[in-house]
Amino acid sequence: MPLSEHEQRVLEQMEQALYAEDPRFATSLVGKSEARARRRRAALGLLIAIAGLAMVLLAVTLHQIWIGGLGFAAMVFGGVWAMTSPRTKGATLGTVDAKGNVTLHAKAGGKSGKTTGGKTTGGKNTGHRNTGLMDRFEERWDKRREDGPF
Repeated sequence: MPLSEHEQRVLEQMEQALYAEDPRFATSLVGKSEARARRRRAALGLLIAIAGLAMVLLAVTLHQIWIGGLGFAAMVFGGVWAMTSPRTKGATLGTVDAKGNVTLHAKAGGKSGKTTGGKTTGGKNTGHRNTGLMDRFEERWDKRREDGPF
């Protein structure tokens, strides 16, 4: 029986929270297909970077600066491509309480909200104490903004 959209979102958020809490343990749980995709992405990025280096060397020998610029851009792109994760969905992180409600945490500049049954309502879940370092920083920042500059 397939999971509902809400259950899939909750599962993704739990997975992201696991990556945030203990990255070493989370990477040890990565499936073979994901590990294969990461190796393939790293190899492709390395090939692109090497091709970019070859273009830079070609540009030096031919005295063509535009080829060197393209080669440099290819080197940067290949390096970034090799270093980034293949799974960049941009989903927000959240916590799940005992009742099954999901509290989404704000991204930089975003709003946070409480999700109940797939619907988001405004406000934070004040009944749950966040223990992560970033959560504490956010709480301190919010308190400073509410109390004023002095």
